[in-house]
Amino acid sequence: MQRKRFSFSELPTQEIEKLSHLTQLCRRDILTMTSLASSGHPGGSMSALGMFLTVYSYANISPENLEDPHRDRTVVSFGHTSPGIYSVLGRLGFFDIESAIATFRKSGSIFEGHVVQKVPGVDWGTGNLGQGLSAGCGFALVDKIQGRDSTTFVLMSDGEQTKGQVGEARRFAKKYHLNRLKVLIDYNQIQISGSIHDIMPQNIRGNFLADGWEVLEVDGHDYAKLYAATKKAVETDAPVCILCHTTMAKGVSFMEGKAAYHGKPLKAEELAEAIKELGLENLFDSFKEMREKKQFSFPHRSLEPTAKLNPGSPRTYPADEKIDNRSAYGNALTDLGKANSSDEKNPLLVFDCDLATSVKTEKFWKEFPSRFYQVGVQEHNAATIAGASSYQGAVSFFSDFGVFGVDEVYNQQRLNDLNYTNLKVVCTHVGLDVGEDGKTHQCIDYLGLFRNLFNFKVIIPGDANQTDRAIRFAAANPGNVFIGMGRSIAPIVTNESGEPFFGEEYTFTYGKADIVRKGTQGYLYTMGTMLPRAVKISESLKQKGISIGVINCASPLVPDPDALSLGIEAGMIVSLEDHNADTGLGSTIALHLAEKGISGINFFRLGIRKYGSSGTPDSLFAEQGISAEDVEQFIQSKLS
Repeated sequence: MQRKRFSFSELPTQEIEKLSHLTQLCRRDILTMTSLASSGHPGGSMSALGMFLTVYSYANISPENLEDPHRDRTVVSFGHTSPGIYSVLGRLGFFDIESAIATFRKSGSIFEGHVVQKVPGVDWGTGNLGQGLSAGCGFALVDKIQGRDSTTFVLMSDGEQTKGQVGEARRFAKKYHLNRLKVLIDYNQIQISGSIHDIMPQNIRGNFLADGWEVLEVDGHDYAKLYAATKKAVETDAPVCILCHTTMAKGVSFMEGKAAYHGKPLKAEELAEAIKELGLENLFDSFKEMREKKQFSFPHRSLEPTAKLNPGSPRTYPADEKIDNRSAYGNALTDLGKANSSDEKNPLLVFDCDLATSVKTEKFWKEFPSRFYQVGVQEHNAATIAGASSYQGAVSFFSDFGVFGVDEVYNQQRLNDLNYTNLKVVCTHVGLDVGEDGKTHQCIDYLGLFRNLFNFKVIIPGDANQTDRAIRFAAANPGNVFIGMGRSIAPIVTNESGEPFFGEEYTFTYGKADIVRKGTQGYLYTMGTMLPRAVKISESLKQKGISIGVINCASPLVPDPDALSLGIEAGMIVSLEDHNADTGLGSTIALHLAEKGISGINFFRLGIRKYGSSGTPDSLFAEQGISAEDVEQFIQSKLS
């Protein structure tokens, strides 16, 4: 059901009276639920109530249209004000308000301490301050591409405006004319440690103006003025920020303007005094009983991503082709663009951080400029926009160097994972193969980081042919995927007949390892840039009468029991990786062996044991003791 957005020319008296009554009820709700939970943030929830009630009451958002792609969107960037959001949404009929009050911050409840998408009316889970405007950019971007009559409202705190990512998002919104993006800031001038002017001085109005936004200022507790300002913002064809002047913990005199109540609930006697001042009945005891005894059923929302692309036809590079994996990625990405050029429902979007020529997305950029977004050196912003846009129905590829696309933005990737995104993170320049760029750019920890995220598939392809198929797999399967690759040109991996191993008959299957060479005395388990080297080691040892097989583990976080059984039967397993030896493929194998109670075999983990220096990849591998010669000698020593 469509609701006409801000339909009153000015807010009628009866609407002001209704909002004023709701405000009092919401203040009681906030104080009650935080006191019940003995934790939470009442102060900011109370100061922001005017913003929350105005947006949710008059934007095109209602309990009836939550599945409508043409409705308005909201991002509550300061997720700790969840008590305020829950009280407003509950009072407006999005769910049973009693369930929110009684189970706030209780194990098993959807009404967590910071807002999450399981709550009807919440479009993006937050809590890590400073990311909300980037998420709003992602929402507004897809709405613009789809030609939707939708407005995205980002509700923010004043303290988080000091975060650099906010400035990154402001610039992106202006560059790409996200004119349906509107920001409301709760300007109560107090953050958890005190005055924002003491904690870290800032010029919020000046910063938004400097980045080309329109800025309005209003009394955030005056509904007539707040409505008028928001209506004006909605009708302005530009990104608009509304600075809402408010009072911390507005409505309870002894709490007002005090930083202590930013994150501290009231004690029983304080709660009684506060609710008496509000002129309402104290319901704490009845809600306490509900919390202890009543079983609530919570609304269910389907949040898993479903968008996928036509993978097109894979390319097969011949055995004598000299190509790096990143170029194969660029080619596959361009193929995907062509195969899906008419898909407007689930558009393919590509996000870059000033590295298109290095990560090989430049070809896609030239052929599909309207689907390529150059974010500049703003990795945090790019990661969040890419994630949020994928949640809105796009299939988004975010490409960067490993140290930027994984290490630098781990927080953003974690929040993407929490928000059910459909993001494809493709990072080049991972591992020691980065070579001459040195230790600051040698991403040797990406597996250890992604091991902590529950919903990311991780793929490290062994050559250009497997890269091509891995990219197409990621595009054709909903969900978060990370694909990593080195920098150097790598040989095409062949079978023993000299034909491409990952050729015409090969299909990538996540979690399945590839038996590239068979052996009787042991197996090398490897991935990525080390795979061609492992094949050479195997062939060299074969010439010396030693039979060592090679198994490619392109899904290094998922053990393949069948493939591991070969090494177990042979009596020797050696993991070889261009990665921290303690958090990568070797760890996956070790965990599997330990959990299955498998012992009595020789198992060795070869990988990176210290930060690298600058030099050619081969010289750096030698420095770490994992050159081809080193590995050969190691295996021979263990078999002697």
